[in-house]
Amino acid sequence: MADTKTRNEIRFILNGADVALADIAPDATLLDWLRLDRSLRGTKEGCAEGDCGACTVLVGKLSAEGLVYESVNACIRFMGSLDGTHVVTIEHLRGDGNKLHPVQQAMVDFHGSQCGFCTPGFVMSLYALWMRTPNPSDAAIEKALQGNLCRCTGYEAIMRAARAISSYGKAAKDPLAVERKDITARLEALRDGARVEVGSGKQRLIVPANVDDFAAVLEKEPGATIVAGSTDVGLWVTKHMRDISPAIFIGDLDGLRTISEADGIITIGAGVTYTEAFETLSKRIPALGPLVDRIGGEQVRNMGTVGGNIANGSPIGDMPPPLIALGAQLTLRKGNARRSIPLETFFVAYGKQDRQPGEFVEAVQVPVPAKQTHFAVYKVTKRRDEDITATLGAFYLTLAKDGSVADIRIAYGGMAATPKRATAVEQALIGNAWSETAVEAAMAEYASDFTPLTDMRATAEYRALAARNLLLRFFVETTGTKAPFQVSRYEAA
Repeated sequence: MADTKTRNEIRFILNGADVALADIAPDATLLDWLRLDRSLRGTKEGCAEGDCGACTVLVGKLSAEGLVYESVNACIRFMGSLDGTHVVTIEHLRGDGNKLHPVQQAMVDFHGSQCGFCTPGFVMSLYALWMRTPNPSDAAIEKALQGNLCRCTGYEAIMRAARAISSYGKAAKDPLAVERKDITARLEALRDGARVEVGSGKQRLIVPANVDDFAAVLEKEPGATIVAGSTDVGLWVTKHMRDISPAIFIGDLDGLRTISEADGIITIGAGVTYTEAFETLSKRIPALGPLVDRIGGEQVRNMGTVGGNIANGSPIGDMPPPLIALGAQLTLRKGNARRSIPLETFFVAYGKQDRQPGEFVEAVQVPVPAKQTHFAVYKVTKRRDEDITATLGAFYLTLAKDGSVADIRIAYGGMAATPKRATAVEQALIGNAWSETAVEAAMAEYASDFTPLTDMRATAEYRALAARNLLLRFFVETTGTKAPFQVSRYEAA
């Protein structure tokens, strides 16, 4: 877009101060900048991969619902993604007079800290929850703390503190609530409609003005790294030391953050986060609710996007298998041209997708299952909220009036180099009765569909066995009967 204004600095609010940065690297993280450039060392570095929560801060951004504050992992949040936001660190919490903030006082009184290293992260996660829900249920507290790792105190003391916060103060009187109108006005003033370009040559970070501007920028820079939520790209930098320059930050482009439904099809913009998608998906496709709740911790879900999970093509991405089983379509855009393809054809080979230079994922269209169908998703990990998936199976079944299988789609993650359907298993089931005999016979076809790998997550034998057992589980749950067969078990050598 030739007439797009360009600004050569990123602007945001840090606690109460306005910040403008004209010299910042594309791969600079919020955690490093806070600790090294601003000496705000209450935010800790633990895992540097968005897993432990010691680096948790709040980021406020303008949305259709107004100013929304979310907990995020500063260790994998890039500075380029902060334009037009309000960053709140542990140092900004303040109580009434000389008193501690209610969240901090509750943690002290209920012995919620021992070594204290993780405490600032816990406080910030509880702060976000308290501002949103002053009297949360235990389930809400546990969900808010999924992304915070405690190694010594024990969670029960922290749970007790979380239950008691409102007895120390009212969320409505907290400075973030009282100053919301003022912060909103300041953030709106930062919205100048300009493209942001910081740096020169290859070492640039770019924040497009809008989606059309993004399309134009990517056509000129087809080799640039597209960064939406950075829950994956962040690890490229912190763990693999990869060069992501030039980097295009698209996480806050309004045109990519929309969800709509028409004629039984949910359209999810590529920039919609898991948190933003949860309400619609859990309501319209209930099986996806528990899955989304198990994608990392709340900080990860507040940053990670549905489109990013698809676009990076990971063989263990959580969203592609269920979306493939549902028959989802993908909208790809290059310049002003768009094309639509079945999601399952997007994944060509490991690290390779059906995406042309300068093309990007714009949206995914997800059909809502009809009432007479059965749909389920099962995720297998070492621990319940782990983001590293060993095997994930998604099953979509339509039965004929005579009880035979009219249609079935089975898709897996973690079983091949790409998210992939079990087509041989499907063909073995279609037309046959949905029965124990048919299911057990079809299980033999898994060897035709998959040759699983052995890696740090699981062995090939474990994956193959888990995949078959997930089909058995689906059969048991759809028929409403107890398993009349012996479920195979894995025994390590």
